[in-house]
Amino acid sequence: MTVERIVRIVAGLFIMLSLALAHFTNGVDMSQPNWLWFTAFVGFNLFQSGLTRFCPMDTMLKKAGVESSCGL
Repeated sequence: MTVERIVRIVAGLFIMLSLALAHFTNGVDMSQPNWLWFTAFVGFNLFQSGLTRFCPMDTMLKKAGVESSCGL
């Protein structure tokens, strides 16, 4: 598995997890959707990495020796 696939899988997992946590921990009362801040954080990181090509997880995975699909 390549760095790019792992980053996408983890980002998608974090978004689904934070939405599930927001749903189940806040229940009917959505006046304090605290877990949605985690969703916003992941979304912001995806956005900024698309613009700047800097992704902390990408850097950590490459340092750990995970192969990149583009061979860099």
